[in-house]
Amino acid sequence: MYLYINPFANTDSCLTVWDWLCVLRLEQYSEAFRSEGLATLGQCRNLTPDQLERMGITLPGHQRRILASLNKTLGNKKERPVPKERTRFRSSAPVDCDLNSLVSPTSDTSLPPVPPRSTPNCPPQRFTSPLSPSPPARTPASPKLDRHASSTHDPTHAPLHPPNVPSALTRPQTLAIQLPAQLLGSDGGRKISPVSPTASHSDDINVPPLPPKAGAVPKGPPPIPHRFPEVYSKGIISTAFITNVTSVGELKFEVVTNNRTFIFRAESEGERNDWVTVLKDCSRGRYWRSTMNPSSPLTPDYQGYLELRGLRSKLYTVVASDKVFLYKTMEDYRLGVGITSIEMNVGNVKDTDRRGFDLTTPYRIFSFIAESEQLREQWVDAMREAIDEALSNSEVAERIWAEPSNSFCADCEAPKPEWAAINLCVVVCKRCAGEHRGLGPSISKVRSLKMDKNIWTEELIQVFLLLGNKQVNSFWAANVPPSEALTSSSCSEERRRFITNKYRQGKYRKYHPLYGNQRELDNALCINVQCSDVLETLSLIFCGADVNCPTGVASCPSALSLANAHSQPLQAELIRHNLNTELPRSEVGGGMEAVHYSPPPCVSYNGFLFKTASMARAITERKAREEFSRRWCTLNDCTFSYYESDKNSNPNGALKASEIVCLAVDAPEKHGYDSTFELYSESERLYLFGTDDPDSHKEWVKSIAKSFIPATAEPLLRLAFERIGRLKCKDGLNLQTSKVGWFALVGSTLHAYLEDSKGEEIHLRKLNELSIQQDNEVLVLVERGRTLYIEGERKLDFAGWCGAIQAAAGSGGDTLSQQQLTETDIPVIVHSCIGYITQCGLTSEGIYRKSGVNSRVAALCERFRRDARSLCLREGEHQVDDVSNTLKRFFRELEMGLFTAEDASIQDESKKISQYQLLFSRLPRVNKATLQALINHLYCVQRFSELNQMNLHNLAIVFGPTLFQTDGKDFSAGRVIEDLIQHYTLIFEVDEQQLNKQLEEITVIIKVRETLNTNTEPGGHFICTVYLEEKKETAEQHVKIPGSMTAAELTCEVLDRRNILAKDKEYWSCWEVSDKEEMERPLHYQERVLPILHSFGTDSHLLIKKHPAMEMMMVYLASKVDASKHGIMKFREERSILGLGLSSGSFHDRYFILNSSSLRMYKEVRSNRPERDWSVKNLKVYLGIKKKFRPPTWYLCCDIQSEMREWYATFLSIQYDGNVWPQNGLQQTRVSRVLPDTRHGNVSLIPLRGSENEMRNSVAAFSQDPLAVSEPTNHWD
Repeated sequence: MYLYINPFANTDSCLTVWDWLCVLRLEQYSEAFRSEGLATLGQCRNLTPDQLERMGITLPGHQRRILASLNKTLGNKKERPVPKERTRFRSSAPVDCDLNSLVSPTSDTSLPPVPPRSTPNCPPQRFTSPLSPSPPARTPASPKLDRHASSTHDPTHAPLHPPNVPSALTRPQTLAIQLPAQLLGSDGGRKISPVSPTASHSDDINVPPLPPKAGAVPKGPPPIPHRFPEVYSKGIISTAFITNVTSVGELKFEVVTNNRTFIFRAESEGERNDWVTVLKDCSRGRYWRSTMNPSSPLTPDYQGYLELRGLRSKLYTVVASDKVFLYKTMEDYRLGVGITSIEMNVGNVKDTDRRGFDLTTPYRIFSFIAESEQLREQWVDAMREAIDEALSNSEVAERIWAEPSNSFCADCEAPKPEWAAINLCVVVCKRCAGEHRGLGPSISKVRSLKMDKNIWTEELIQVFLLLGNKQVNSFWAANVPPSEALTSSSCSEERRRFITNKYRQGKYRKYHPLYGNQRELDNALCINVQCSDVLETLSLIFCGADVNCPTGVASCPSALSLANAHSQPLQAELIRHNLNTELPRSEVGGGMEAVHYSPPPCVSYNGFLFKTASMARAITERKAREEFSRRWCTLNDCTFSYYESDKNSNPNGALKASEIVCLAVDAPEKHGYDSTFELYSESERLYLFGTDDPDSHKEWVKSIAKSFIPATAEPLLRLAFERIGRLKCKDGLNLQTSKVGWFALVGSTLHAYLEDSKGEEIHLRKLNELSIQQDNEVLVLVERGRTLYIEGERKLDFAGWCGAIQAAAGSGGDTLSQQQLTETDIPVIVHSCIGYITQCGLTSEGIYRKSGVNSRVAALCERFRRDARSLCLREGEHQVDDVSNTLKRFFRELEMGLFTAEDASIQDESKKISQYQLLFSRLPRVNKATLQALINHLYCVQRFSELNQMNLHNLAIVFGPTLFQTDGKDFSAGRVIEDLIQHYTLIFEVDEQQLNKQLEEITVIIKVRETLNTNTEPGGHFICTVYLEEKKETAEQHVKIPGSMTAAELTCEVLDRRNILAKDKEYWSCWEVSDKEEMERPLHYQERVLPILHSFGTDSHLLIKKHPAMEMMMVYLASKVDASKHGIMKFREERSILGLGLSSGSFHDRYFILNSSSLRMYKEVRSNRPERDWSVKNLKVYLGIKKKFRPPTWYLCCDIQSEMREWYATFLSIQYDGNVWPQNGLQQTRVSRVLPDTRHGNVSLIPLRGSENEMRNSVAAFSQDPLAVSEPTNHWD
């Protein structure tokens, strides 16, 4: 709030409307006033905004000027006597101020045209001639005036000095203070008194000089021969800087600021007391609003020094919101004491010369000079922004922004866009709006959300709320290449090119199926305007439909009249703004087939359903009946609505068909009601509905699916689907652009209809690979010869699809056909076990007769049953006998065997072969493929019976009861197995040449394994090169790695070989080091080494060295109360799948929360939803060796080493349940392992990696025994 120092003026209500409007520069409205019978100013006393609107005065700025002028000129006509002219200063005050006569005060922030007084106590004279543009006085910028506080003031007093008095007065002019609205009488009159200031400075010698018009006028002529009209104040004092107000002497009061004191005189004791009371209230902040000072909540938009033509000094100018403030100096600005403020709602800015520009108002032309041409441009832009702000109305903008996607520019995603192309239905920022104007109004009709109030009808606002930038861009920007996309920082040339391509050429739009078929497009438009699908109408119009096409209906000859006739005001509004729009010019290459338009399906259904509250997360628990509420549901006009009851007319909620992205049908009795289904919306909400009537449930599912599945994917509706919906995907032929596909999951088959392609089937149990990559954002399905990437556009429904597809791709039961299968229809478990035994166990004595460890066999069976595709059998990690028993158990536990015992009763030897062939041909497809693969394997096993002791008879004894699932009391089943193996080539019609080639390959495998001494220990071990403290030849150790060896045992073995004793507080550890990625990871002491070796690349190695931070980590963990941590870290991610995103290229600050289950990343501390969420147990945490390195997936960066150490310690503690280091030290691990003999003899040795010569040298190194345990060696520091 500001205290305005201002002489009062009078006006006369008898002034004619014409003269009054001429002064306001609004004479164009004189006819409107005359038609209403308003001839004089007094007759306009009771005008309201609504009356002005009806009179045709619709611009908000013009309305405010008219009403403010009426309020000021007719609010109080009481004449006041001229106050005394004496002003008293304190002795220490300098009086060389030269700007006292430069400006005159204004009493109202809306700048009414107050004519200057010619004589005291006389009616005002007509303000008929424009002001002289003689050298204007420069006005220093003042703090911002609160329009609410100032608009209540009504100056009615005559100026203290008539114009004919010489300007070089020896006494200062009277100063007046605007009285706030709190002193208004009950009758509406204002209690305002002219106050004669006797301004005096404080006694402080260091106080700056008094601002202009706050004290005495200096002697001698003023620096500028012309005065301002009495519209702009001669001084303003911010009430925020008033420290004290007290009564002093007769009728006087004192206003004290931080460094100045002003003394004023009132007319009476009562008015003096009123002034003191109000000023005290203001200074305490009771009536304070936002003041323009450095600590104000209203931040200046632009500020600095400007020269005002006619003055030799510069004024400090501040542009803030919709005003320009002038101060004498920056110090005055900081003290809250200025000269005047300029309301920009009547202002105009134009360039005059290289550094100059004019700010023109109806009362004054301010000619400013900037310090440089560049600064002039910035000043002009800032002042024009202030004019826009003054004339703007944010009501429409706030409503448009209520749709979240409208709060970002449709072209460059800049926040809070204030412009819109009303015919294209996009909301854009100011910079993009300029390029839209360049297209011309025939293509883009650009309007302001804040200034073009009249254009924004309720229907147009509803169109923008209904569509939103996101939906509209699904048409206009459906095919934007990432290299051409705009950002908020894009230059003007990039914007011009992009916007021209997008709207003039239509380069990125989504072509309608009817594109190129004019007749069908017009027909489709006439059909669609009769329903509520506005987006479809937009697509039709900008793909070539003629909005002026004849409809063939006499009563509704145009699409516009059709829309009005069918009560579709939003459709009519869109058509109305596109009656003369120039359509995009580009054409689609190639011929377009004529497609007949089929209108959106009209599905209607209603009935009672039971509904739970909508959810933002997937349903993980069973919902009881008590959690459901009975609702009346209707499906009509592509909208699914639910009501409190069938008596209610207003729905509790509704889902448009275009908002439904997925429909999932739950298994019976999954929840409290027998039959339930789930709906997933575009806005990431899940709706669960249920019923006990299966027929009703079936009809609801069918009707809802039909309402949102397009005609191109209609065959999906005929399937008994478990889940159906829309997903984005990419395939191996085009990884640059995502396609929209419609998918339906039926059993273990995924049916898909992609854009511009026919339907296809994906057999999930036959996939070569099924994985989720890119942090749960991409589902990868690898088939033979093809890879399909399904993208997670929305997290909620995508998570449901991933879970359903993974479950469908797994083993679904205990029959062969329900297993995960290879491309040749062989169960993956059978294929894996046969392959492993062929590679590692074909020479194992008693193979298939010896029993494995029952617990390990059961674990293998369970893992195969859960996901056979993800399990890779590895030598050393899995034992041969365990795998062979797993295969036998699988066949024995099948719900239906390969064939029944009755099939074995073949007695006629002469017809045996043909009868076996007949039985074989009758088997189901999967049984047939599995039987042939198994018999082929057994045939190969018995061919090497001299090594494994498993001849034909022994194999028959083992597999007869297994395959036929008998008790084995008779040998009939075994006899069948003997026959099948013995006559394998005849029964299965095998190519003997191909069989011989297979046997030769097996022979080579056996010889290689014999050469590498791998046949003496079942399962075999690996030889690995381990380095001690650093990677060099003299530090390498060749160690045999059994499958059960832990990192601690490997560390002890290497230390024992070098006679190094691990002392207390020495934390020797085994480290995995990646040279390529320049990172390392200390293995946990209980971690198995062999799996790490199998996952190694050629650029990785194992290193034994001390852990330098382990002791500090343990101290830190001991001091923690709970195993969690949170804080800011820098994050960067590198994506590895081609076409699915690029590296971000830089670090970004993110807020992380690490707890016992997950690591969550938030954009900032105040965020509610995490951007990412990782399971801690599945993370491998590596430490960077250097400051810069290339991560395998993503990495974090801490500012200091101790912070990184604390994060890493917390990770380890959570992953291993607080067991970071053995309680009794590393020495305890020696008990579990006897010191190995360094002469390995005939132990199976398989070098991990390297060339053939390196492997041979590695094996030879053990026989030479270069490092005997008894030999002393040096300790490695």
